[in-house]
Amino acid sequence: MIQFKSNLSIVISLLPARPFFDPNHDINYRPEMTPLQTLPSDTELVQSAQDGKLEAFTMLYERYLPMVCNRVRYSVPPEDVEDVSQEVFICAIRSIKSFRGEAKFGTWLRTLTIRQIAEYYRRRKRPTVPLDENFHAPHDPGGTDEAILLRQAFRKLPEPYREILLLRFAEEMPFNEIAILQRRNIESVKSHFRRAVAALQKQVTSHE
Repeated sequence: MIQFKSNLSIVISLLPARPFFDPNHDINYRPEMTPLQTLPSDTELVQSAQDGKLEAFTMLYERYLPMVCNRVRYSVPPEDVEDVSQEVFICAIRSIKSFRGEAKFGTWLRTLTIRQIAEYYRRRKRPTVPLDENFHAPHDPGGTDEAILLRQAFRKLPEPYREILLLRFAEEMPFNEIAILQRRNIESVKSHFRRAVAALQKQVTSHE
């Protein structure tokens, strides 16, 4: 179960305690609701969270937990996934008042996740940004030689290539949504994705 370790533990401890990567856990979990219920928008939840309403941040936490978990899982070794994921949400609750809505909340949270992963490697001074053993199977992390090879290869990719691979694989985002997010046409996105995959394959081959 999640046990946040920070000076914000009193606040964070009120968030729903759910496992990050229980093999039996449905990563697409969403809170149950009746047909008459409607979910508030991110904008409404952010405004309420900025006013100090913890239940609003809790709903954002539940809504974006799968995205953060998958991104972190693709980017750090399995044993450190929980800690880094916790740090993302700790950073989010600390910074929520500074969020101005110039970008979507999900985009802002992706940026926080990238920064926390970068901070993780700065603290440890490790030379690689890891990728799971099987890039197409996010439910099967590992620490094999093949996983290490992929991590080294992923590290050498340009940031735009890493980002589109994470959007497509870690977040399982369809191409049309990536196109909207990146404000590009769908054919351009697909072409960029193919180049990213080819670049990763080239890097893996060069390390063998």
